[in-house]
Amino acid sequence: MSYIALSDRDKREMLAKIGISSFDELFRTIPENIKLKKLLDLPSSLTEIELYQYFKKIAAQNSYVDFLSFIGAGAYNHIIPYVVDYLSSRGEFVNPYTPYQPEISQGTLHVIFEFQTLICQVTGMDIANASLYDGASGAAEAVLMAHRLNKKTKILITGTLHPQYKRVIRTYVKNLGIEIVEIGYNEKGGVDFEDLKEKMNDDISAVVSQSPNFLGIIEDLKKISDMAHTAQALSIVVVSEPVSLGLLEAPGKLGADIVTGEGQSFGLPLGFGGPYLGFMACAKEFIRQFPGRIAGQTKDVEGKRGFVLTLSTREQHIRRERATSNICTNQALCALRATIFLETIGREGLKELAWQNIQKANYALEKLCQIEGIRRKFSGKIFNEFVLEFSGDLSKIESFLRKKGIIGGLNLGEFYPELENCALFCVTETHKRKDIDRLAESLKEALKGKQE
Repeated sequence: MSYIALSDRDKREMLAKIGISSFDELFRTIPENIKLKKLLDLPSSLTEIELYQYFKKIAAQNSYVDFLSFIGAGAYNHIIPYVVDYLSSRGEFVNPYTPYQPEISQGTLHVIFEFQTLICQVTGMDIANASLYDGASGAAEAVLMAHRLNKKTKILITGTLHPQYKRVIRTYVKNLGIEIVEIGYNEKGGVDFEDLKEKMNDDISAVVSQSPNFLGIIEDLKKISDMAHTAQALSIVVVSEPVSLGLLEAPGKLGADIVTGEGQSFGLPLGFGGPYLGFMACAKEFIRQFPGRIAGQTKDVEGKRGFVLTLSTREQHIRRERATSNICTNQALCALRATIFLETIGREGLKELAWQNIQKANYALEKLCQIEGIRRKFSGKIFNEFVLEFSGDLSKIESFLRKKGIIGGLNLGEFYPELENCALFCVTETHKRKDIDRLAESLKEALKGKQE
C-alpha cells in the first residue's frame, strides 16, 4: 500500500470528479458555528535529529536501563537474539494485519501456522490458535470455553493464580451467571489440596491453576488435573513464564485440557504495558469451542503447499450467538517475534535458557537467605521466582534499594494482605553473579540501617 501524499493536481482532479471546486464545498454540510476557522495551535516543526531525540526520550520511559531490577510477576526480562529484531522489522511483516485473503497473505499465514505448531510442542497439546491479546485475557477465554463445553457455572481458581489474571476472569464472567470460587495455598506456596478436595463437586466446570504460580512455586499439575477429572471438570493450566517449559513437563502430558498463558518471554522486550502475547492450546476434541483463529496447511490446485484460515469462530464470520469470542486480532507481529525466537534458539536452547534461570534463581535464594532479617517464605520448588519475608518495614527497604539503583522484589502486600512484609523476587539468565551479590550487599546495608 502506498503512503505517498496527494499532489495539488491529484486533489483538483478528485474534486472535479465528484463535481465540486473546493474543499470548503466538500464540507459544506458541517454547521458554520462548529467549524474551526483558524490554524491549529501546533508546535513548530523539528529537524530529523531533534525528532529522533524526542522519541528516544519518550521511549526511555518504557524501560529501566539505569536500574538493576529483580521484578518478574508475569513480565520477564530475557535475552533476545538480534535476529528477532532484524527479521520482525522487515516491511512484509510490519504492515499485514488479519489475513482474510490467503492468496496475498501466505507469509503471515505461514508464520501463524509455525507459531501454532511451536505452542503445541511446548504445551504438549493437540491444537493451538493464532494467539490472543495477553495471558490475562487468555485465562478468561479459557474459562468461557470450559463453560461452553460443559454448561456448568462454577469455576475453581487457585489463590496462587496471577492476581491480575483473576481480576480479568471475574470481569469476563461478571454478568454470565458464573461463580468464581478461590482455593487457598499451603505452607509450601502451592495449592492447598485439602481445600481443593473440599470445594470440588459435580457442579464445577473447571479448575484453573498456574505453574510456576504467582508465588514462584511449581505446582503438582498432575494431581490437580486428576482431581478435576474425578469430578468431570476440566483442567485449565495457565503459564505466565513459558521459558519454564524448556525444562518442566508439558502441561498437556500432565492431564491439562486447556493450556493458556503469556508469551512475552519468547522474544518480546519489556515495555510499559506491552504489547504482550497470549497463547492457547487444547485437546483436539474441543476445537469447535476454541476462540480466536486457527491457520492450517493445505495444497493449492497445482498441488503446492499453501496456508489458509482453517477455523475462525468469531462473530464476524458466523452468527453472533454461535461465536466463541470477539477476539479481533491475532497479535501477528508479536507471534512472529515469538516464532523467530523459538526457532532461533531451538529445543536445546530453550532447555539451556530454563536451566540458567533455575540455577541463578536458586543461587540468589540461598545467598539472600543467609542475611539476618530475611527468610524464605515458602518451601516449594521454584523456577526463577521466590518469596522472601523481611523482619521490618519493607517499604523502607525498597526505598533504600531504589537509591542504590536497584528495583527489589514485588511487594506482595497489595495482593495478599497476609504477606505484608513479603516480596516476590525474580532472577533470569540476564542477571550476573555480581548483580545478585550487589543485591545481597545492598539488602545487608538496608537491614543493618533499619535495625540501628
